[in-house]
Amino acid sequence: MPGSSLSRYLRIAAAWLVAGLFFFPIYYWTSVAFRDGRDIFSRPPKIFDFSPTLDNFQKVFGIHFGQGSLTVTPGGGNFYMAPRLWDSIVIGVGSTILAVAIATLAAYALSRIHFRARHSFVGWVLSTRMMPPVAVAIPMFFMYKTLGLLDTYLGMILIHALMNLPLAVLLMKSFFDDVPKEIDESAVVDGASRWLIFRRIVLPMARGGIAATAVLCFIFSWTEFLFALTLTQTQIKTVPVVSTTFVTSVGTAWGNMAALGAAAIVPAFIFVLAVQRHLVRGLTMGSLKQ
Repeated sequence: MPGSSLSRYLRIAAAWLVAGLFFFPIYYWTSVAFRDGRDIFSRPPKIFDFSPTLDNFQKVFGIHFGQGSLTVTPGGGNFYMAPRLWDSIVIGVGSTILAVAIATLAAYALSRIHFRARHSFVGWVLSTRMMPPVAVAIPMFFMYKTLGLLDTYLGMILIHALMNLPLAVLLMKSFFDDVPKEIDESAVVDGASRWLIFRRIVLPMARGGIAATAVLCFIFSWTEFLFALTLTQTQIKTVPVVSTTFVTSVGTAWGNMAALGAAAIVPAFIFVLAVQRHLVRGLTMGSLKQ
């Protein structure tokens, strides 16, 4: 019918409009990375008609293009940030693996094993996520200084995993709750142990939930600022922390900052792309009930 077709086209147009509103800031910020200072501060702003340049990436990552060849020169300049991107990748991946590994075991126990005050324990886990990080930043600094964990990969991985653990446990518990308990009971009747049931039956069925939890943990670690600022000094710096160094006494290096920001999107995008097969299923587990 004509009325239904018009309604369908309006919904499609509205969807494209909303998507454009969300993606335009990302496009504009990325385009700033390919502009020189004149095009960045032009009035009126240039949306598409600017002359692209790779100067910002050359300064930030030491990449030089010339005569059909590409060379990478480590160091050089105050805005060389390639090691900082590597620091964020190591900390993000390491803390995600640790948080998901611990959360998976804890969540399965909370989902399947009944013990006194189980619901109160789950509530306590949730309450730890509500505590503001600034309340523990200074005590953590003195603890890390005593233990020799300041400015180390291990220290940052531990604190980011600890920060993401409550959310990961609660998410994984909800995913394990969606796996029917009758499967466990049938496997027990056949002589399977609890560990075998977890590893061979329940864990593969919850792969989507693990992927969704891993993505959230990685993004939270990738964008975390306060602990990365407090517990690092000179050897290790994450992308959110070093972004502040582009603000100098003579102004802000917007092009270099945008180049680092555009490059910082790529690892997160690759991580999401790697688990996308399980991600949608994990985010929709439990949404449909029979």
